[in-house]
Amino acid sequence: MRHTPFCLLTIAALCAVSSCIAPKKFQDLQAQKAVCDDKNAQLESENEGLRAQNKQLEALGETQNTHLLHLQDTIAQLADERRMLNSRYADLMKAQEALQTGSRQEIRKLLEQIQQNQEALLHKENQLFSAEQALNERTLAVQQLEEELNERNKKLIALQDALFQKDSIAKALRKKVADALLGFEGKGLTVTMRDGKVYVSLDEKLLFASGSATVDKRGAEAIGSLSKVLEQNPDINVTIEGHTDDVPYKGAGQLVDNWDLSVKRATSVVRIMLNASTIEQSRVTAAGRAEFVPLQSGKTPEARQANRRIEVILAPKLDEVLKMLEN
Repeated sequence: MRHTPFCLLTIAALCAVSSCIAPKKFQDLQAQKAVCDDKNAQLESENEGLRAQNKQLEALGETQNTHLLHLQDTIAQLADERRMLNSRYADLMKAQEALQTGSRQEIRKLLEQIQQNQEALLHKENQLFSAEQALNERTLAVQQLEEELNERNKKLIALQDALFQKDSIAKALRKKVADALLGFEGKGLTVTMRDGKVYVSLDEKLLFASGSATVDKRGAEAIGSLSKVLEQNPDINVTIEGHTDDVPYKGAGQLVDNWDLSVKRATSVVRIMLNASTIEQSRVTAAGRAEFVPLQSGKTPEARQANRRIEVILAPKLDEVLKMLEN
């Protein structure tokens, strides 16, 4: 979806200089493009995954804070009980001193009570020590979660900024392209923006005669105007896609079917684009889609005419986003 231009950079030059692509080679290109589409989808999925993890960490942090408050309440309660036991212990010691002249039985009872209170006090002190240890462990866990949450937030913010910058670049590019092609819009050329990419769609009637892969003069002018914009924006990858209708190709010569025709038309546009500018060939990819990505599904002449087109897909490079996802 978003990685197609970036992943196919290494084969763009070969596509630009070949007059047509053999079926096996084209299938390889198509498979590589599918891999890049999956990778672009993975970017979106990982972006959503980061947001979900962020929410999970925030929920876990709230749970840990609740546990901390509970432990603090328990410690305060134990401290109050220890003070009460100390007070009772002091009272019993005073009573023991006052009753030293009394009967041995009373003294024995007092001693038993003192021992019981001492044991209870020791038990409470052990509970208090355990609670303090648990509090320290919980505090450390919360600190670690907060650090991890902060790191993930920083990464998410950086990723969002990079994606926003990419969309801003695409919007600015759309305006430049629309301005450069102002004289052609409504005459077989449209400029749209989808999924952070700019799509320049050129109807067959603007570029080619029926069944031909040779670009006519008017179409070459439009491609030349577009090339000048792309020449001034080196951070934009370019994919040229040829599309046909669903009528089987019946022409003569080296072209066999709609696959061949769509690829040949794409490479013809690439050659004109490169000859009219100093665009690096590694930025450009040519691809044929035959009749399998139609704009309209009908069988009417109007629908078939709309499907016969060249699409120039312009996408900002995603190097920065990819580096952030790898780290």
